[in-house]
Amino acid sequence: MPEGDTVWLAAKRMNTALAGATLRRGEFRLSQLAALDLAGATVREVVPRGKHMLIRLADERTLRTHYRMDGSWHIYRPGTTWRGGPAYDVRVVLATDEWECVGYRLHDVEIVPTADEDRLVGHLGPDVLGPDWDLAEALRRLRSHPDEQIGVAILDQRNLAGPGNLYKVESLFLCGVHPWARVADVDGKLEPLVTRARTLMLANRDHPEQSTTGNLRRGQDHWVYGRKGKPCRRCGSPILMGEQGPELQARVTYWCPRCQATDSPVDPLARTGEPGRPRPLATPG
Repeated sequence: MPEGDTVWLAAKRMNTALAGATLRRGEFRLSQLAALDLAGATVREVVPRGKHMLIRLADERTLRTHYRMDGSWHIYRPGTTWRGGPAYDVRVVLATDEWECVGYRLHDVEIVPTADEDRLVGHLGPDVLGPDWDLAEALRRLRSHPDEQIGVAILDQRNLAGPGNLYKVESLFLCGVHPWARVADVDGKLEPLVTRARTLMLANRDHPEQSTTGNLRRGQDHWVYGRKGKPCRRCGSPILMGEQGPELQARVTYWCPRCQATDSPVDPLARTGEPGRPRPLATPG
């Protein structure tokens, strides 16, 4: 799933292309919105909210889209061949005289009065990349669920909006926090952890590359993410991988067993089909 910085950069580019312009084409290729035509509407601004993109119109309506795992917006000059996928994957087309914005495989496409945006995104926690970022509120929300696994809590967009699996994994490693540790057990590291995630996202938001090491070379750009079985860049221990999170929502998680040691009674190499119990996963190698 795209991280918040990916959505932030996409919204910035969409805003450059659309803000202040009148749509000559505004079509939806979704059954529930197929009859809606936005041609003639003027775009006021395009802003991100966590992993959601909000396209606000001058007539006080807002179009919300979400990437989920496979969605994307592509921007083309008129007459340019669209290259984001097959035509049947196109969900939304917003075109002006100068630009064509094409949404592929978008999810949660909905249009509401701008005054009602909270109905769509009001449940989200403070936006890590937003102008109204509130560290204290994010920490309060995290601490309100002391028994939650920290790796799950960081991904919960109701606590803080924006971080995805990459920044969760990398921030936990850099702060020496085990993904399966309880929030209550790492309270003293919560602020550095959240601050680290935000720092990494701020460093990457203006370009598509997502480096957490400071090195943009492929294979050198991450500490533990995607490095199962490879030596830890700090201690040399093989990086472990496991699934974390509720059934059907589990995310692949990477960590160093030495740099992120824990006394947690939960064995992170295992999850079971029973709620809260483990099932074996492949060991590193």
